[in-house]
Amino acid sequence: MNYELFIRSSSSEVDFALLKDGKLIELHKEEDDSEFAVGDVFIAKTRKTVPGLNAAFVNVGYEKDGFLHYQDLGPQLPSLLKFTKLVSTGKLKDYSLKNFPFEKDIDKNGKINDAIKSNQSILVQIVKEPISTKGPRISSELSLAGRYIVLVPFSDRVSISQKIESKEEKERLKRLVQSIRPKGFGVIIRTVAEGKKVAELDKDLQNLLDRWSAMCKKLQNAHHPSKVMSEMNRGLSLIRDLLNDSFTAIHIDDEALYLKIKDYVHEVAPQKESIVRLYDSKVPIFEKFGIERQIKTSFGRTVSGSKGAYLVIEHTEALHVVDVNSGNRSNKSDSQEATALEVNIIAATELARQLRLRDMGGIIVVDFIDMSNPNHRKQLYNHLRDEMKDDRAKHKILPPSKFGLIQITRQRVRPEMNIKTRELDPNGEAGEIEAPILIIDRINSDLKRLIKKDYKKITLNTHPFIAAFLIKGFPSIRSKWFLEHKKWVKIQPRDAYTYLEYHFIDKDGKEIK
Repeated sequence: MNYELFIRSSSSEVDFALLKDGKLIELHKEEDDSEFAVGDVFIAKTRKTVPGLNAAFVNVGYEKDGFLHYQDLGPQLPSLLKFTKLVSTGKLKDYSLKNFPFEKDIDKNGKINDAIKSNQSILVQIVKEPISTKGPRISSELSLAGRYIVLVPFSDRVSISQKIESKEEKERLKRLVQSIRPKGFGVIIRTVAEGKKVAELDKDLQNLLDRWSAMCKKLQNAHHPSKVMSEMNRGLSLIRDLLNDSFTAIHIDDEALYLKIKDYVHEVAPQKESIVRLYDSKVPIFEKFGIERQIKTSFGRTVSGSKGAYLVIEHTEALHVVDVNSGNRSNKSDSQEATALEVNIIAATELARQLRLRDMGGIIVVDFIDMSNPNHRKQLYNHLRDEMKDDRAKHKILPPSKFGLIQITRQRVRPEMNIKTRELDPNGEAGEIEAPILIIDRINSDLKRLIKKDYKKITLNTHPFIAAFLIKGFPSIRSKWFLEHKKWVKIQPRDAYTYLEYHFIDKDGKEIK
């Protein structure tokens, strides 16, 4: 598989599109005024404690206070509070923690009032961005993410990613990290550290220690609340987390950003520096590589899959609901059960992509087509788990229920990506309709299905606007159909049709279903 990252920059925001084998799987947007990103560290003050919730509300500078639960305080909270106070008052100049006396850990089942007080200065990290009417979710258990390791202050643990399967490799990495780990810091070894040498791990560690020292220096003169450490921008964090041998290209349309990312790639993976390319053309980068089209066709209430199957995605305040439909399709399966399995497998693949693409979080309930065979239900469940293996967000999938429903919980740390795919109705009617490019994709899908049935002559009746779009330009969409299918499709405009209406007609003038 090949991964490509496309970065589009404008005056106020930067868009990141990640493609896997040419198909869009992640879309991110970073705005200049994004002040509360996951990973940012703030020096803040507790507003009040709420014993009933066993949590505190903390003023981090957002219009709504951050929510800090007791379980997110971290066992080393007393050490963190003491360190923060000493550094802020200028009494402690050594930020290395090697000579810092740790306090006793707090009880994991304790009460919030015993741990922190109102109007108390505290270092917190954003773990969930503000969503809807809620303020950010925060934690005082700090962590600094690097390419190969994550540094955890006030800890002495070394843990390893569960995705590294080799026991020998786990032991090797743990031994190496133990030899370079500074006193007072714990380390989490990331999956991409597999096979790396101690020099690469140590370089990553030193970079994180430099970031820690820079943050501590800001504490002395920082007002409350204020940001004392920023997570790297979305593009660099994507490269940090995903860059591997499968990455074939990183295209950027802004020279300053190109140089910044090229320098970063040179630092973390010099052998991959050549894949960073500056895009310089009058044609917008997302148009040139077909990403804009994929965005238009991938978002919206209805999402088309292969072989006519499609998903209907609905959103509520509490959860997301996905309905799987077989659509107007034909296949060679000789039973309803086999057809249901095939459609469900196709839908599961598209569902895994949609969850990652839209960054849908919380509870997702999926209504797959009913299957009576328990082996088929198990096959669907295993297939969905395999498709979601590459998803970096924490998630859990439950087996199909008696009603054929599969329930998924997926970590939600940012607002869901929402792209508007509906446009004003050009027929003069009130309201909006689906963007025309979605209709073209449906026509393409139906045409491929009809070509396989070997109709001698096919005519497409459609609204004049759509007909004009299909035959204009060189090569036109109709010309491309001819080159692909070796069959000429006659296009007949119909003034009486609504904007979204179309029908295929055979040589006898009968509608093809």
